[in-house]
This record gives sequence, C-alpha cells and structure tokens, in this order.
Amino acid sequence: MSDQVIAVAGAARPSSVRWKIFFLMLFLVSVNYIDRASLSVAMPLISKEFSIEPAWQGVILSSFFWTYAFMQVPGGMLADRFKPRIVIALATVFWGAFQAIAALATNSFVLLLSRLGLGASEAPIYPAGGKLNGIWMTQTERGRGATLLDGGAPLGAALGSFVITWLIAAFNSWRMAFVIAGVGTTLCGLWAWYYIRNAPREHPSVNEAEARYIEQAHALEDAAAPASPGGSWFGYFRYRSVWCMCLGWMFFNVTFYGLLTWMPTYLFNVHNLDIKSLGGASFIIFFSGFVGELIGGWIGDRWRSSGGSPNLVYRTLFAIAAVMVTISIFLVAYTSNAVLVVVLLSSTLFFLRWCGMYWVIPAALAGREKSGFLGGCMNLGGNIAGITTPIIIGFIVQATGSYFLALMYFAFAGVALLICSTLIDYSRRLLV
Repeated sequence: MSDQVIAVAGAARPSSVRWKIFFLMLFLVSVNYIDRASLSVAMPLISKEFSIEPAWQGVILSSFFWTYAFMQVPGGMLADRFKPRIVIALATVFWGAFQAIAALATNSFVLLLSRLGLGASEAPIYPAGGKLNGIWMTQTERGRGATLLDGGAPLGAALGSFVITWLIAAFNSWRMAFVIAGVGTTLCGLWAWYYIRNAPREHPSVNEAEARYIEQAHALEDAAAPASPGGSWFGYFRYRSVWCMCLGWMFFNVTFYGLLTWMPTYLFNVHNLDIKSLGGASFIIFFSGFVGELIGGWIGDRWRSSGGSPNLVYRTLFAIAAVMVTISIFLVAYTSNAVLVVVLLSSTLFFLRWCGMYWVIPAALAGREKSGFLGGCMNLGGNIAGITTPIIIGFIVQATGSYFLALMYFAFAGVALLICSTLIDYSRRLLV
C-alpha cells in the first residue's frame, strides 16, 4: 500500500508535520508522567512529613487513577465530538494547575484531593492522542505513531525520577518541585494549542504532497474495510477482540503502574538506595522502557511495510514482550544484588513497553471516527489496574513485610498479557 500512496502523492517531497506533531505528543505525555510520577518519587519524604503508613500510601498513590479511569471514556467521546486539539490543550493546562496545587497540601487528605483533580485532567490525553494517530498516520506508520505517543510514559517516568529528585535536592523542598513542574506543564498546554491541528489540511505547515499522501493512504484503507452499519458505540462489546484489548492493556498496566508507583519505595527500603541513587536508578530503568518502546514500534512498522500481516506481527511482538517481562520480573524476586536488580528491571521495562503498540488497536478495530471512544475504553481497562495495583501492593507489603508476593503478582500479569494479546484479531474492522 505504501508504494501506491507514494506514487499518488506525486513528485514533491511531503512535509513532515505529522511526525513533528507526534514528537510534540511524546513531549506532552512525558510531562504527563513527570507530573504523575512526582508523588512516587517524593513519597519517602512526604510519608515521613505526614506520618503515612504503607497501606494509606497505597491509597494515595491509587487515588490519581480513580478519576483518571472514570474520565477515560468521556475523554475519548469528547475527542470524537470536539476533535483532539482543544481536548489536549485544555487537559494539559488543567493538570498543570492541579500539579501546582498539590504543593499547598497540609495533610494527606488534601494531597489525595489534588491527585483526584490531576487524574481527571490528565485522562483525555491518551484517547485524544490515539485519535490523532488515526487521523494523521497511515497504516504502516501507526506503530511508530503509537509508540511515540505512549513512549512518553517511560520517558516521563525516567525524567520524572531525575527532574523531581534534582528539584527536591536543589530547593530542599518537594513543594517547590511540584510548583515548578505545574507551571511548566501549563505553558506546554498553550504550546499544544498553537501547533496541533485536527486534520492535515488545517495545518499551515502541511504541504500538498503530505496532505495527499495521508488522504490517499486513508482512502485505500477505507476501501479495504467493510462499511459501518452505524450502530451504537456499545455494540463493540459484542466482540472478543475488544474485551481482550481492554484486559490486555489492564494486565500491561498492572506491571507498569505497579513499578511506577512502588518501585522507588521498593528500591529505597529493600536495596537501601538513597534519594540521589534512587533518581539515577529509576532513570536508567524507565529510560530503558523508552528505548524499548521506540525499537518495538520501528520493528512493527518495518515488518508491516514488508508485508507482514497484522495478526502475525502484533501477536509475535506482544508474545515476546510478555514472556520476557515475566522472566525478568520473576528473577528480580530472587535477586539481592542492587545492581542486578536494576538490570533486570531495565529488561522488564524494555520489553514491556513494546506493548505501547496497543494504541494501534483502537483505529484498527473501530476506524478513525470512533477510535477516540474505543481508545478511552481500552485506557479505562488499563487504569482499573492503576486504581487497584497500588492498593493491592500496599496491603501485600504491610501484611507480609515483604515485596516477594508483589513481584509474583506482576509476573502473573505478564502471563495474562500474553493470553489476551494472542486472542485479539488485529486484522478485522468491527462492524458497529
């Protein structure tokens, strides 16, 4: 299909605005994760200041995901209704405000309320980004588009560990670190409004060749897909692929959000890393995830461009990722050497983040018009893990005095991810 599209686009070299938009989305999602990871990084200090027990720490770390999960489907529907640009810009401005407000907390309850606001504000960013991927990218580019969008998660977690720990050390205050992060995020929202557009023809920097390249690719894609009967959005839940997509993304996030929220405390308590060493180790681990995500997206698109079927490509890559995650996290539970633990956790994140290509699935199953809704449903499933995992880990640690069963919980999630990813039909546009 790519050769046909290039031929139709003509001799002029297409501009590259679609890639610049997705590098901007990479940056925005990175900021998103810097803000949400800031509490995990600062929790050893905050828990001492407010005298917070492990189980209540788990509740506070989980609270972000209560509103974040609840707003996923509404956020996706807003992106479908009002288009991605305004949704992304407003979400970024508001979550920056709540990040700064957290610095004013005088007790753990006020801190929890600020996290609820942060979660609600951040919720639309992924469904809206998934819709942008359907609008701006061709079939053989969406793997890279998806991993650029989702690559902000490990990159932001890596930078968040480094940036927030540096700010805390520089100002000797977790509160000042939160204020600086919040103000910076608000400015990023204004930048998103300035540069993002809802369609290629609306962007002043898109030339005719790029616009035609995208339009012709979409026309070929639509011609090969069955016509939608125009049924209810909730008709998607008749299909196994939709349920497996949501559950697979949930099991992926059991491990990712578990590590994002509890790994700093685990390394601090079990392997005796101080706050500076903790920042460096967390950066290495999550940056490995970022590198893995980009490599996975490149492999997926390259394989698809060379003729690999969607089912062969995605089932194979997701299976490799799930198996490697399960093995790596299982070995962490039996390793006492801190350096080796960091290496194994880096391996875990490197392969786990290949599953960022899950953001290809909403547009593949639903098409461009309803991809925001289906992306919201998928991320709702993912963030059920965000709600439950920090609490479950908190209670496991408090009840057993050990992280062993918590690590086994992550290994089980890797096996479940393998099963769900294998049961999805990536090649079939659903008739809804």
